[in-house]
Amino acid sequence: MPDQTARNRLILTVERCGETTVVHCTGRLVAGVTNQLHVEVTQLIPHSKRVVLDCQELTHLDSTGIGTLVRLYVHAKSAGCSFELFNMGKSVRQLLGVTHLLSVLESVGKHHIKMG
Repeated sequence: MPDQTARNRLILTVERCGETTVVHCTGRLVAGVTNQLHVEVTQLIPHSKRVVLDCQELTHLDSTGIGTLVRLYVHAKSAGCSFELFNMGKSVRQLLGVTHLLSVLESVGKHHIKMG
């Protein structure tokens, strides 16, 4: 039986430029690994005016992942930081649409990201 941790792997790569921080997410944002994203992003929020999650390589999102995105959004807003999603794949976009969160969470296209 495959190792559950390896199967649910999430890799985060952080890129900073001025007041904007982009977090590139690769893998699955599911139960068991969501705390990794939460800890990483909450540490970035006090030092950023804008945090953008690049979801291009995010292959799966479950209810725990959705809850984590909402928690990060609320935390960022309360700290005066913009929290945005971009490059969402079809399945992630559909899931956020079905849950009516697509209209709440800010999403931007790749061409709208201006670093600095």
